[in-house]
Amino acid sequence: MADVEHTIGLLLGTEDDWPRAYEALLRRVGVVSDDDGRKHRTRSVRVTIEPFNLRDKPRHDLVIDRLAYWYYHPREWLKKIALMDDVYLLNSPFTFQSMEKHAAYCAMIRLGLKVPETALVPFKNPLDNSRYAYTSGRYNQPFDLEAVAASIGYPLFMKPYDGGAWVGVSKIRNPDELHAAYDASGERLMHLQASVEDYDVFARSLTIGPETMVMKFRPDLPMYERYAVEHNFLDASTGDEVITISRLINAFFRWEFNSCESLVRGGEVYPIDYANACPDVAITSLHYYFPWAMSALLRWTIFCVVTERRPRLDLDTAAYFAIGDRDDLPYADKLAGYRKLADEYFEVERYQEFCDRHLGHIDEIVYGWISSDEFRSLLAETVRATYPVHEHERFLGHFGGLIDAWVRDQR
Repeated sequence: MADVEHTIGLLLGTEDDWPRAYEALLRRVGVVSDDDGRKHRTRSVRVTIEPFNLRDKPRHDLVIDRLAYWYYHPREWLKKIALMDDVYLLNSPFTFQSMEKHAAYCAMIRLGLKVPETALVPFKNPLDNSRYAYTSGRYNQPFDLEAVAASIGYPLFMKPYDGGAWVGVSKIRNPDELHAAYDASGERLMHLQASVEDYDVFARSLTIGPETMVMKFRPDLPMYERYAVEHNFLDASTGDEVITISRLINAFFRWEFNSCESLVRGGEVYPIDYANACPDVAITSLHYYFPWAMSALLRWTIFCVVTERRPRLDLDTAAYFAIGDRDDLPYADKLAGYRKLADEYFEVERYQEFCDRHLGHIDEIVYGWISSDEFRSLLAETVRATYPVHEHERFLGHFGGLIDAWVRDQR
């Protein structure tokens, strides 16, 4: 019986560290069997951007998309190969393009999650559109920005309704700061959102397929120090709630490579940002957690292509809303129902059985490669490309020490 060949496409922008890691690790995985005894080989290729005929047949079984959220030509190619050819996508532009942060807030509020009070305000500056003056003059209602802010309460945050990477985010403490931030927003559409003050923990969870890593996040520190290497910083019940919320969001929107930010205060979990379908997985950000991310990405992508998991473009929102709309269900019972739906979407039981039977060597492969000179060379190149010359020695020591800590913890 001939081996089955699979091709995973990497649609990339400027990042090069994790793609090189993923490529090196995938080469080391070798042949993987399925439950019927067939042998599968999986390789990765970097996707190039060029004209395409809508009837062209793609050579990819799965594409990891890190580019199409801002580069529209490959985004339309992704739509074509998903609609016409059933290529599996991490993530789907159909939901990420239409269900950005604003829609994500709306859906999760309906499901009963503890999203802080949030309002959307019109553009500060007129849009560059010849129809704007007529439309706004006839239909735009004058509004009192200070009154909107007062209805939410200070302090609050002003942030883009669709933004990411903390761009355009301002903490607002008084009317003067409110007007200054709004004036600076220009043609960006902004949310006003209540601040969760005096929180106990800022948790950021990275989810890849059905696997989730919850990390203690320190947003006020430089990016290389924001993820604290600290275990058991949440009690078991709160940690499970953070995981459930993360998987619920990903299953609901069909996002399979995403991060979620939540604030924990007094045992209450407040999700504040969870539409990050191109999450940061750089070595210089994740450091200690980088090997886990590569292991999870390997397992999920290989599982999807070997088992011929079918992409689902349709959103089964009614099943979630049937739970969320029940006033008689306690919050904990709703979370349990959402977790069941999310686990069904991600085929958690089947995935775990497959990994146990056919991918049990992934952790050993990742450990061996992270411990190798090849990885240390990649780390050094990444540091040299990221930081100025006078900081190279400092950061090589910083990240090298964190990776050494991970290696020790695996023994």
